[in-house]
Amino acid sequence: MNYNNTPAAVVLAIGIALAGYLVGHALIESRTSERRVSVRGLSEREVPANLVLWPIVFSVTSNDLVDLQRQADAGAAKVRAFLAGEFPADQISASPPRVQDREAQGMTGDQRQLDRYTAEVVVTVRTDRIDAARQAIQRSGELVKQGVAVIRSYEYNTQYLYTELDKIKPGMIAEATKDARRAAEQFAQDSGSKVGAIRTAQQGLFSIEDRDQFSPELKKVRVVTTVDYYLSD
Repeated sequence: MNYNNTPAAVVLAIGIALAGYLVGHALIESRTSERRVSVRGLSEREVPANLVLWPIVFSVTSNDLVDLQRQADAGAAKVRAFLAGEFPADQISASPPRVQDREAQGMTGDQRQLDRYTAEVVVTVRTDRIDAARQAIQRSGELVKQGVAVIRSYEYNTQYLYTELDKIKPGMIAEATKDARRAAEQFAQDSGSKVGAIRTAQQGLFSIEDRDQFSPELKKVRVVTTVDYYLSD
């Protein structure tokens, strides 16, 4: 046996053992640092709509196009007069008549008793005066008494909108983040851990919906954030 190599072998063995320990310890530390929890935070607010789009749709009929246009203009003038006391002129607009030629569509039989032409006219109110618009909508039957054939159109629905999201967005994001932190702390408490730094954070999209189908003038704004936190003992 060559005893001259013994010290070198011992040193080599110690080095290998130490390296193994350090590598193993590093793996443990690495895995510990990767302990994390992913939670979601929610923020919801109820806000009033600040803009309403109210389309008033009426129809006119005639066998003569010139007379059809005259009726359309007269009806639009009555609608504008009805609205004038509540809304400024720049909040009211009228679309050109949408004309339908019944004869060109080949209507036969008893339908030939109808006037050849029919037209739909839309007068739209775009306003931030929500209460005034709601009251005017309730009184819109007065137009029928004036000979305006107001019709219900599923193509043109009254819309209540909320357009000031930027004003409440920062506060809602903060609320959602705090809600996520509370969820993470509850999880950490239940698992005997502590919440560390944020690993990743993702802000969800904001949604704006009617509070319910009976109150379209009230909106529910909602956002969900997803946050990953590191956990420690």
